[in-house]
Amino acid sequence: MSKVILGIDPGYGRTGYGVIESEGSKLTSIDYGVIETSSGDEFLQRLKDLHKELQKIIKKHNPDLIAVEDLFFYNNAKTAIKVGQARGVILLTAVNANIQVHELTPLQVKQGICGYGQADKLQVQKMVKTVLNLKTIPKPDDAADALAIAVCASSVKLIKL
Repeated sequence: MSKVILGIDPGYGRTGYGVIESEGSKLTSIDYGVIETSSGDEFLQRLKDLHKELQKIIKKHNPDLIAVEDLFFYNNAKTAIKVGQARGVILLTAVNANIQVHELTPLQVKQGICGYGQADKLQVQKMVKTVLNLKTIPKPDDAADALAIAVCASSVKLIKL
């Protein structure tokens, strides 16, 4: 039985997304990219734009599962709070669409994709390319991270809401 998984690397300026199909042990990339909001807009408008664009992606791909990276560590508390608010919008959008959500820490993603929790960005990107049999490393970085999140979530058992 195949399942479609939407991986999300949260942000308020740029949110990475990656959509994969999982059929048994075969993983296929369907779509990836970023949702960008305008830095010239008010923060609440940016959250609204993120919500609307994510709704479009969900409608287009009809995922069985949405995997969202958990917040890790930020040097700047103001940035962490804003990313946390964007994450809240992402989680609410998923729940309102009646799609199961799975949250993964950056450590879990690195261990899951590379087998090493201290892997750097380039190692993660190379493994995403290899695992999904892509010709090139997905760009931008946020999209590659989102694909890694989706790949790691592909082993999650689905429990219908």
